[in-house]
Amino acid sequence: MDTKTKTQNNTGSSAAASFESLYQVADDLQNKINSVILGKQSIVRLCLTALFAGEHLLLEDVPGVGKTMMGKTIAQSINGKFNRIQFTPDLLPSDITGSSTYNVKTNEFIFNKGAIFSNFVLADEINRAPPRTQSALLEVMSDNQVSVDGQTYVMDSPFMVIATQNPYEFEGTYTLPESQLDRFLMRLSMGYPDREFESDILFNHRGGDPVDEIEPVCSGQMIQQIQDAVRNITVEDSIAGYIMDVVNRTRQSQQFSVGVSTRGALAWYRAVQAMAFLEHRSYAIPDDAKELATKVLSHRVQMAGSNARRAEAEAAIIGEVNKVPLPS
Repeated sequence: MDTKTKTQNNTGSSAAASFESLYQVADDLQNKINSVILGKQSIVRLCLTALFAGEHLLLEDVPGVGKTMMGKTIAQSINGKFNRIQFTPDLLPSDITGSSTYNVKTNEFIFNKGAIFSNFVLADEINRAPPRTQSALLEVMSDNQVSVDGQTYVMDSPFMVIATQNPYEFEGTYTLPESQLDRFLMRLSMGYPDREFESDILFNHRGGDPVDEIEPVCSGQMIQQIQDAVRNITVEDSIAGYIMDVVNRTRQSQQFSVGVSTRGALAWYRAVQAMAFLEHRSYAIPDDAKELATKVLSHRVQMAGSNARRAEAEAAIIGEVNKVPLPS
């Protein structure tokens, strides 16, 4: 074994040792969520990937399959501040970000913080609000800050938006603008549970909502430590090159009118780091990138043709990914 290989192995061993306690926190958190969201282990794993990457999450599916419960369970498993915003057609941007009111006694304006000021924000049925209201989330989801009346207010850390939306075909929904979609790390679907798990769900809910009985697994400060650790996960140049090769294909392919943005490439990179952490590794492997490709990229592209649906975008992304060889 040459000196360079020994150095890399020693570095990896050292990082793994320093991450060991954080790995346990991640496992405990995953187990806690799985005890409430039954039969959705793979979805829970992807949701935690978004959390540990320091990014935001979009859950899209028909009503009543557990989207809101997933968001509430993640938030309540962590001892941080949690707000829920029910998006409706009459919701105003100021309801989200806050507004200034004039105090006649002090002769000055006072800023009243909106519902977005929290560690975890559940944006429930986000596509039931018009685009003007949805745009109130753009700055805070990108820069973790809100600008109102010329003043900038920085969000507490950790900060995560977990949005749910119904399919566009449902009555009373608006299409999320591309700039909004690009700020979500992943778009996931819950899907219907298997029959045996659905029977367990009925049993678990007979005495009330199990989410209300959740005890926090860790603090928000611990999540911040995990997010910092994730940024130190090693991603080899060959994997970064693979990411860029796939991203460039989406920009050059005739299937897409708009390819993946630079923000999308960076989000994929961070997701790969978070996935490696969840697998108790201090380094990423090519399969991490391939597994996450569809979840991270399909909502960031526009198909050539205005009537293209989600399934077509996902299939097109899979096609492009399969054309790029995985690094050895």
